[in-house]
Amino acid sequence: MSVQQPRAEQRGEEILAVFDTAFGELLAADPAAFRVKFRKMASSAFAFYRGTACLFYHDLDAEGASAARTASGPYLDDRTSRVWIHGDLHAENFGTYMDSQGRLIFNVNDFDEAYVGPFTWDLKRFAASLALIGYAKALSDEQITGLVRTYAAAYRERVHALATGAKSDEVPPFTLDTADGPLLGALRVARSLTRFGLLDSMTDIRDFERRFASGGGAVELDAATRYKVLAAFDGYLETLPESSLTRPDSYRVKDVVGRRGVGIGSAGLPSYNILLEGNSDALENDVVIYLKQAQTPAVSRHITDRAIREYWQHEGHRTVISQRALQAHADPWLGWTELDGSGQLVAEVSPYAVDLDWSDLDDLDEITTVVADLGRATATMHAAADDESGHSELVPFSTERAIDAAIAADEDGFTELLVGFAHSYGARARADHQTFVDLFRNGRIPGL
Repeated sequence: MSVQQPRAEQRGEEILAVFDTAFGELLAADPAAFRVKFRKMASSAFAFYRGTACLFYHDLDAEGASAARTASGPYLDDRTSRVWIHGDLHAENFGTYMDSQGRLIFNVNDFDEAYVGPFTWDLKRFAASLALIGYAKALSDEQITGLVRTYAAAYRERVHALATGAKSDEVPPFTLDTADGPLLGALRVARSLTRFGLLDSMTDIRDFERRFASGGGAVELDAATRYKVLAAFDGYLETLPESSLTRPDSYRVKDVVGRRGVGIGSAGLPSYNILLEGNSDALENDVVIYLKQAQTPAVSRHITDRAIREYWQHEGHRTVISQRALQAHADPWLGWTELDGSGQLVAEVSPYAVDLDWSDLDDLDEITTVVADLGRATATMHAAADDESGHSELVPFSTERAIDAAIAADEDGFTELLVGFAHSYGARARADHQTFVDLFRNGRIPGL
């Protein structure tokens, strides 16, 4: 104990320093929101891991894994160190969405941390999350190793198929027609949901027009704030593709409110809901979009390439461009704007969003099948974000071919790299979680 205690104390100070850099300004502005965020993070090692991408990338950097120093590292060269990445790829950042063609898709979601960097960072972050979930489900180290190998093999297989010219119908997305198991279950749940159900939970009808209902996290705005939000909305319209503007009345604003209760990664970020006319005059076709201050992605603090840093107008622009690159046929309401000098992300509050639920996934064979599908989904995401994404200045090459060639040089080593990292960082995250809980409950986090 006497040997380990100083190390835990030192690690605690390191965690506090990283938190101050990542959260300091937002925490000072809204400590109550961060008390809620930190209580959620305290509930489990996995919840802690979800909320600490900043610590994850700090640790990668400290181990010599920054983009500036790994161009010649394992599987990383001038191309594979510079691809579109999700930035926060963990096992719960997968779910359903309705694409711009009206199809329900199961794929990666939540692109707030997306950036341009080494492709292995996404894979390592996912592998460590898999180790944490496996540990929480009392899987043995051998079983966790098997799951990580399954993920690596599925990723490798899909990347190779895409790199060697497989046709789209040979590697179809996960839809109601192609998915099975828990992925199909999530899609079926999403299909059972309705826009009317979402609207009924957030709005009511007064004087023959729909308005936001009070309560439920809605915050009434004063006149000055409402004016600023509507001005920002006008700027947002200019960022939409022409295909989204076929019916101008779709964007008639009916109501605006502030909102509370956003996700674990968005504590302290101002956000608003805007109620729009939608694609017809029928009240059941009204649309709710949200406008949220975009955050600085954790990974960006460890990418030194000026061309990448200077490409974005602001963080809202970065988030949207990254999502459009990584997600085929993205949300047609997706856009960006500015409010009070800060970049904003704008997207639909979708009635068809259902996250993958791990709580009932306990059978090892079923978990293995799901993990393989998530490996394929990860590969498809990386492959979508290449020179055909419309932003070839940043990624002027075929992502899947570059990754395929890098892995082909040492396929066995690729798998073992992820296995070793999953176990080592999973153990670190579990220890860090306990350190964090002690810091939090003993009042050691400044500002709280």
